[in-house]
Amino acid sequence: MSTAANSNESYCTFTLASDVTAGGLPSEEEIAKQLESNDPKTKQHALKAAIMAMLGGEAMPRILMQVIRFCINSDDKPLKKLCMLYWEVVPKYQEPTSDEVLRAASGGTTVARKLLPEMILVCNALMNDLNHPNEYVRGSMLRFLCKVKDEEILGPLIPSIKACLQHRHQYVRKNAVLAVFHAHRIHGETLIPDGPELVDAFIQAETDVGARRNAFLMLYNESEELAIQFLAKNLDDVAKFGDGFALLVLDLTRKACRRDPNQKSRFVRVLFQMLGSDSAAVSYEAAWTLISLSNSPTAVRAAAVTYTNLLNSQNDNNVMMIVLERLEQLQKKHSKILQELLQDILRALSSPNPDICKKVLEVAMTLVTSKNVAEVVTTLKREVSKTTQESSDSSEDKGKVYRNMLISAIHGCAVRFPDVAESVVHTLM
Repeated sequence: MSTAANSNESYCTFTLASDVTAGGLPSEEEIAKQLESNDPKTKQHALKAAIMAMLGGEAMPRILMQVIRFCINSDDKPLKKLCMLYWEVVPKYQEPTSDEVLRAASGGTTVARKLLPEMILVCNALMNDLNHPNEYVRGSMLRFLCKVKDEEILGPLIPSIKACLQHRHQYVRKNAVLAVFHAHRIHGETLIPDGPELVDAFIQAETDVGARRNAFLMLYNESEELAIQFLAKNLDDVAKFGDGFALLVLDLTRKACRRDPNQKSRFVRVLFQMLGSDSAAVSYEAAWTLISLSNSPTAVRAAAVTYTNLLNSQNDNNVMMIVLERLEQLQKKHSKILQELLQDILRALSSPNPDICKKVLEVAMTLVTSKNVAEVVTTLKREVSKTTQESSDSSEDKGKVYRNMLISAIHGCAVRFPDVAESVVHTLM
């Protein structure tokens, strides 16, 4: 993707309904007049029109002061949201003079960006919302600040953002952590050099699942060693920290171990814990992570058991297909281990989806040996007999296609292992 050509494009992170453009956008004068109205809906319509016009390339310089005077202190929630969208697209810096541009073009000093004087009033209004007694006003403002990239605007707000980390409401705290993360990632050494240490102290005392997850997200990205230290101290409690936290731990595990394989021993314990998670996403990711980091029989067997448990406990066809593909990949290097779980894999034939059954048979047939062929054939014959039962049976939905797949699989077993041929003749006939 090419770099944004102007500030409007770089800050465009939303869409607006086209109802405000019906009949054409109002002029700058009309918008300014409507913003003076006492009716919140009239102001909303005018502000939408101003945003659409600015996204279309119109400068609208008069509107900024009108918004500051008549909208910025409103308690109307939709209008507050529109104001935040407006701050994203409005030009925040003075245009350089022609002399400054010429000096820069001739090899002189680069043109220094100068913040518009009006933005001081905007920063003051943003700070008021950060200190607002309503926790949802604070939280929404913190979320908005995660989109602001200007150092001159974020700088005065840093003390208020830090103060929100100690707020009584978890909605404020979890968004405050994200705001600290955003500010440190873009202007870390300048605005908030102590960000990782601040968040490390925060996460030690935090009890909310969402806020803790967001804090760990920052440590994972900005100070990996602090994240690993926190994880080491709380290994026994990871299961209580929520699915979002667990998935971040798995990301951290893969990242750290690929960079330094000697780190594997620090994460093995938590990986085995996550294999038994109640969340299908966590257990699946834990199994995949374990296999990617270790080829030991114990690790592969534990991951394979997790995959087969997911295969037989999930009803989503997409999930089942993904798990079967993982088992298929695992079979290429660890077929002996999967042969122990062949009967568990065949249990997935109970799925009403013919594509799932076809994939199960494809995987199972690669695992058939002279030791287990008798059990496999018995299972397949039992499935064939089900297809001949009354139409009310759930397997009937799969119809003749499923029956033909079963017969083909039985025939393949008889060809490869003649010892079972006699026991399947009647079924094949």
